[in-house]
Amino acid sequence: MSDANDIDFVERDTLFVEVILPLSLSKNYIYRIPFHLNELIAVGKRVIVQFGKNKIYTALVKSLSNTPPEVYQAKYIIDVIDEYPVVTDMQFRFWDWMTSYYLCNEGDVMSAALPAGLKLASETIIVLREDADLGSIDITDKEAILVTTLDKQKKLTIDQISKLLGQKTVFPIIRSLIGKDVVYIAEEVVEKYKPLLKSFITLNPFYKEEGNFRQLFEVLERAPKQLDALLMYIKLSKAGEEVSKAQLLEESNCGQAALKSLVDKDIFALRKKAVSRLNDEVDDLILNFKLSTAQQIALSAIQTSFQTKDVVLLHGVTASGKTQVYIKLIEEAIAGGGQVLFLLPEIALTTQIVERIKRYFGDAIGVYHSKFNDNERVEIWNKVLNGQYKIVLGARSAVFLPFKDLKLIVVDEEHESSYKQNEPSPRYQARDAAVYLAHLHQAKIVLGSATPSIESYYNAEQQKYGLVALTERFGGVDLPLQEVVSISEETKRKKMVSYFSSVLIDDIQATLNKKEQVILFQNRRGYATILICKTCGFAPKCVNCDVSLTFHKSSGKLHCHYCGYHESSMKICPACGSVHVEQKGFGTERVEEELSLIFPDIKIARLDVDSTRTKNSLQKIIADFQEKKTDILIGTQMVAKGLDFDNVTLIGVINADTLLNYPDFRAFERSYQLLAQVAGRAGRRSQQGKVCIQAYDDKHRIIKQVVDNNYLEMYNDEIAERRQFHYPPFTRLIFINVKHKDANVLNAAALRFANLLKAQLGTRVLGPEQPLVSRIRNYYIRQIIIKSDKSTAIQKVKSVLKQTIVDFNTENTYKGVIIQIDVDPY
Repeated sequence: MSDANDIDFVERDTLFVEVILPLSLSKNYIYRIPFHLNELIAVGKRVIVQFGKNKIYTALVKSLSNTPPEVYQAKYIIDVIDEYPVVTDMQFRFWDWMTSYYLCNEGDVMSAALPAGLKLASETIIVLREDADLGSIDITDKEAILVTTLDKQKKLTIDQISKLLGQKTVFPIIRSLIGKDVVYIAEEVVEKYKPLLKSFITLNPFYKEEGNFRQLFEVLERAPKQLDALLMYIKLSKAGEEVSKAQLLEESNCGQAALKSLVDKDIFALRKKAVSRLNDEVDDLILNFKLSTAQQIALSAIQTSFQTKDVVLLHGVTASGKTQVYIKLIEEAIAGGGQVLFLLPEIALTTQIVERIKRYFGDAIGVYHSKFNDNERVEIWNKVLNGQYKIVLGARSAVFLPFKDLKLIVVDEEHESSYKQNEPSPRYQARDAAVYLAHLHQAKIVLGSATPSIESYYNAEQQKYGLVALTERFGGVDLPLQEVVSISEETKRKKMVSYFSSVLIDDIQATLNKKEQVILFQNRRGYATILICKTCGFAPKCVNCDVSLTFHKSSGKLHCHYCGYHESSMKICPACGSVHVEQKGFGTERVEEELSLIFPDIKIARLDVDSTRTKNSLQKIIADFQEKKTDILIGTQMVAKGLDFDNVTLIGVINADTLLNYPDFRAFERSYQLLAQVAGRAGRRSQQGKVCIQAYDDKHRIIKQVVDNNYLEMYNDEIAERRQFHYPPFTRLIFINVKHKDANVLNAAALRFANLLKAQLGTRVLGPEQPLVSRIRNYYIRQIIIKSDKSTAIQKVKSVLKQTIVDFNTENTYKGVIIQIDVDPY
């Protein structure tokens, strides 16, 4: 009998799995599968493993084999979490490419790709839901112990839960309680979007009867304001429909008190309801639109290009109706049962496009970005995996979703720097990653922009991409008139009022008189960019970074925009004791204050990082401006990204020089893009807008090209310079940042590392040099640049770089030195 058992035991397979851990490890680890889990294991499922002495992690199964690791004894996995794989084979192929191209580790990619709810670890915090309905839910004894403890202690880590229940395998219990809506992962507690609520008025049905209605007029004879409100309601309502409270107040001019009296008398009923952030004109346009002739030509040209090209660049001027062309392409893609990914640079700033597309396609759409809580992100992940969502709108992280049948990717505003992930690793470019993702799925991709990146336009010129132009604004609206005002001339003639030229002030006044709205752009936040002692020249700097502190009047403090450090404002110079402290430079806060002195009765709002820190503040600022509660919106580059206001007819650029005078080979390209995008916010509906650009260097070629709307001239100038000085798209750049807290150790380490690289790559290696900001968060930084021409095999260069890092890290002299790689740092 025992012999038979032995034979059974021998015949069972001993399986080993290669897993990806959510850690930055250069190699994947191999674990052994207990026999009782052999039937449950599969590539793409999550497993629970112990790594290190006592850390527990959720890992992803990448491959199965019968081969044990050669150099270490494989530990057993603890448990299998999933019933079905949560990551597809196509995703693993995509991750492999990203690991190879961006020189990062698979654990980095896994951490970026998976929502936090799919990455439980020892330190993950579990919290009891306040609204959990425990009376109607069946829970096991161990679940009851956990719930009782959470009720007293409020939160527990997975390590603590493991000790409490006396077992390592607690993930199934936690997963069960999450599924029953009893507990949640602490990372979930993230701001959610709130719907835009508007007040609507309806007439009491009692007064709709003719006799009662006539009696109502007699009652209101002695209250003329209330009668005005009633008469206007009758005029505005159709067949007893509700009327917007704001519209009724504006049209009747009856005042809040009269309307409140009518509600108190039960003549009017007031209710709030969620509405789209778009006005009705836009909603009708989106739901019932017909493509213009120019749009139809562009759509046909894209479809023709798709026959020979997988990537098409749609170069459409601002407000040309690119979104409507996208919608027609999306319709075609999903008609055949495929999935569509629509990438946007920043979801928070493009709520209007999201609303339009959701309104058009309904429930077939999912929105994926960091503003949603983790439960929602996991839910969207699963719905994409199961094919329930045909369309996904997302920020850059949406490229990691588990698409099964991807047919089309749309990258809107493809030039945006927001598509680049800077920290942490992987430092990927979502637009470029999307091109490879489309290639993997054999899908088509549309890159759309009014101001395409130099690289994308060059690829189109070289016939690598298709190119389609859309040169007319939708509805036949003319491009805005653009006027450049010389700050130097205005100052000489003593016509400047604070930071505003006489031309801009007159334009603002004229716009406000017509009850239209204004956007002012200043690409610096804060009140004063630097405080300086007039006597000795001392300027306060950050204690952690090599940058000057910016004065913020709202907090009364000096802030570092790199690490968040802040200190009290300087009134007396700490160096010489002088009280002569001057404020130099200005940001959005100062512009807002100065403008409120010039136009004291006007409602002004500010849109920048500081004004949008609190919950829902961004949505409120945009909604108030949309509803015309605000007359002037002052902002940084946030006002240039995807906002569409029908009543904005004037754009003012306070100081264009701050963009142009930046030490970067992309400064002119970025300046053109930003100024053109800001200008494009004006006059997007029925009337032509105006743009007033203030600058000291008013004859600068970029400003002239923006005014002339001459993208091609800018492109030709830039491409000639880049060809001459060997910059992308003619070369590939890799930035290597070497960091350490000791400047002397760093200098020696950076020089050593650069020499190791130069020994193999020669003149392609530049540096080490100090970057523009040479210390951040107490880490000194030196930068090494690899500039490789297109004829060189970039993969060979990357292999050399990876091996050099390994060799360098084995040298004991430089332990503690951090090396960060940024491939395509743009």
